[in-house]
Amino acid sequence: MAKYRLVLLRHGEGAWTKENRFCSWVDQKLSSDGIKEAQNCGRHLKALGFEFDLVFTSVLSRSIQTAWLILEEMGQEWVPIQSSWRLNERHYGALIGLNRAEMALNHGEEQVKIWRRSYDVTPPPISESHPYYAEIYNDRRYKCGDVSQENLPKAESLKDVLDRLLPYWNEKIVPELKSGKMILISAHGNSSRALLKHVEGISDEDIINVTLPTGVPILLELDENLHPLGPHQFLGDQEAIQAAIKKVEDQGKVKAAEKSNPTV
Repeated sequence: MAKYRLVLLRHGEGAWTKENRFCSWVDQKLSSDGIKEAQNCGRHLKALGFEFDLVFTSVLSRSIQTAWLILEEMGQEWVPIQSSWRLNERHYGALIGLNRAEMALNHGEEQVKIWRRSYDVTPPPISESHPYYAEIYNDRRYKCGDVSQENLPKAESLKDVLDRLLPYWNEKIVPELKSGKMILISAHGNSSRALLKHVEGISDEDIINVTLPTGVPILLELDENLHPLGPHQFLGDQEAIQAAIKKVEDQGKVKAAEKSNPTV
């Protein structure tokens, strides 16, 4: 019998997800499909009888918008939401805005997989000349956080994401869990992967193979020491979920037409 239960998810599809670009800290709203994913997620959680007491999100709109849509579908709009940059997507540095498939064509699929999925490899840092530097670092949301703007990351590995996420997990989320609250975390692909790595003790080598689809809730059942009683569970149609996971994995691969005609 689980002592604590927690639902974690990667936000619904964002506008740049559809374009297969590294979105990272650029603030994007959900695509039309992402809105539907969040609504379907809320309907499914309601059908399963979930009642949340508190929601945690990043400070990025696609994370917050997903939480709003889920709570609306569940008729739980009143549930408090707390947001922190510590749940933000991984900072992809100089890769922000670039197309994943084009990067795979130019640098190889394995290199792109390492940049996207490895534990301790950091991409090249963002510079002040980057087209999205000013948009990110002049954003007012980072003037309200618990770290000075000059100390915000310029690029991150998954290890870096876990390092900045763990204090928030231990100091903010865990006490709420232990008080008996049912928690929903609406986060991102890499902040969710980092948290799963910590909670489930996934190895540095195995985390590269953990892929999370957008808008699919993940149930974690934990004992009194916050150790998992079993592997995380994707909630929903398992065949559709596996297809969604493959779609995410394929984002970092060269398109078939480009493989056959690399000069295109």
